[in-house]
Amino acid sequence: MPAKTCEATQHQHYELRFRSLFNEGRGLSFPCDAHGEVPLDQLSERAVMNYLYARACIGIEYAYPAVMLSDHLH
Repeated sequence: MPAKTCEATQHQHYELRFRSLFNEGRGLSFPCDAHGEVPLDQLSERAVMNYLYARACIGIEYAYPAVMLSDHLH
């Protein structure tokens, strides 16, 4: 990866989004890296539980997650 692209990627923020299969706008999202790795040790206990629940309910309540650029300012 060229240095400029790598440098730009380091400053972008991503989130892993689980879209609800039944209630539009009721999905869950979690901070992650560009590869979709969620830093569980940096999340609250409640966020970890929600993340694990969303993963367990893929195809039941949530669609497969997607890595997206974060809308939030960091």
